[in-house]
Amino acid sequence: MKLAIVTAYPPSKVTLNEYAYHLVKHFRQKESITEIVLLTDKTEGAKDITFTEDGCKITVKECWAFNSYANIINVTRAINNTQPDAVLFNLQFMKFGDKKIAAALGLMLPLVCKLKKIPNIVLLHNILEEVDLGSAGFTSSKLMQKIYGFIGTSLTKLILQADTVAVTMQKYVNILEEKYNATNVELIPHGTFEITEEQPDYTIPEGPLQVMTFGKFGTYKKVEQMIEAVEMVRASTGLDLEVVIAGTDNPNVPGYLAKVQEDYKHVPQVRFTGYVEEYEVPTLFKESAVVVFPYTSTTGSSGVLHQAGSYGKAVVMPDLGDLALLVKDEGYLGEFFDPTSIVSLATAIENIVTNEAYRTAIGKTNYQAATAYPMSKITEMYLHTFSTIITNKMPKSKSIFGLNTTEKYI
Repeated sequence: MKLAIVTAYPPSKVTLNEYAYHLVKHFRQKESITEIVLLTDKTEGAKDITFTEDGCKITVKECWAFNSYANIINVTRAINNTQPDAVLFNLQFMKFGDKKIAAALGLMLPLVCKLKKIPNIVLLHNILEEVDLGSAGFTSSKLMQKIYGFIGTSLTKLILQADTVAVTMQKYVNILEEKYNATNVELIPHGTFEITEEQPDYTIPEGPLQVMTFGKFGTYKKVEQMIEAVEMVRASTGLDLEVVIAGTDNPNVPGYLAKVQEDYKHVPQVRFTGYVEEYEVPTLFKESAVVVFPYTSTTGSSGVLHQAGSYGKAVVMPDLGDLALLVKDEGYLGEFFDPTSIVSLATAIENIVTNEAYRTAIGKTNYQAATAYPMSKITEMYLHTFSTIITNKMPKSKSIFGLNTTEKYI
C-alpha cells in the first residue's frame, strides 16, 4: 500500500507536526505499507525522516504553505503526481492557515479525494463545538463567535465528506453523529508516542525540582499563573524549584513568551527552552518532577498528557472540559486545580512536589494508562479502517493489503 499523509511535519512549526512524526515512524514499520508519501508544508530545514528502525521508503513532497490560497490546487496536483493508494489527513481547523479563506480551502481536500475516489481518512484532532473560541484565541466577540460557529458547522460538513473521520474522544463521536447525522465517524484514540520497554525510572535528578510545561503558549495556554504559583510554593515550603517553560508562542500570539520573560525577569530559576527538537523531548520529561497544564480551556485530546504518561510523570491539570474527560476515559491521574485560582494551582503543585511517594504513585498510574494505546496499535487501527474502506469500494476484489475481508489488523 502506498500511503499519502497530508500534514505539517518537523521542522515545521505548524501545529500537529510532532504527531505526524510519530505516525510516520510507526506506519513505516508495517509490512503492508510499501511507501509513505508525505505531502507537507514548506520549511527551510530538511524534513526529519531519519529513523533508527527499519521501514518502508519515505517520499517527501513539500506542496503547501500556511495561509496560502493555492494549497488546494498544489496538494491535489501532488496527489495526482504521486498516485497514492490511500490518503490520511492529519488535521485541525486551523491546519492550513489562520485566515478564514485559506483554512477553508485546505479543509476541502478530503472532499477532493472523495470525488477522485481515493480512499481517505481525516484524523480530526478537535471539533469547534468543543472549542472556547475566546480562550483559544479565535475571537472574543459574541457576534464573531456566532459567525465562526456557522463557518465551523459548514467546514465540519465538508470534512465529513471524507470516507471516514477519525476523532480521538468518544464525546466527539457522539456530537458529530447527533448534530450532523454522521455515519462515518470512528473513535481512534490519540495514542502515546514513545513507550519504553521497561518501567520508567521514577527518580529525578539531583538539584532543583523542575516544574515543567510544554506547548504553544499565549491563547488558552498561559504561563503567568504557573510562575506565580511556583513562587508561592517556594515561599511556603522552602523547596528549590525551577520553572521550565518548554515550547514557543502560539502563532496567533507572536511575542507572548518574550513579554512574559521580560515581565518576570525578577523571578529566579525560570527557564525558557524555546522550540524543543524531537531528540530533546525525552530528557525534558525525564528531568521534570511534575508536568503542569496551565490551560484556561481545552481544544481536544492532549498529546502532552500522553507524553507525560509515557515517561511516568505526575501531572497538574485544570478541572475542565475535554482534558478532565480524557483523564476519566483513559485512566490517567493527576492533581486538579481551578483554572481561575493561582492559590488552587499552587496547592496542586505543592501536593506533588512535597510528597515523593504520591508523585511516584501518580506517575506509575499514568504510565499504565499511556501503555494501553501505543502508536503501534493506533496505526494498526488506521490500517484496519483503510482496509474496510477499500473493501467497501471494491467488494469483489482482493484489497491492496493482501487480506481477505475477514482478516483484521488488531
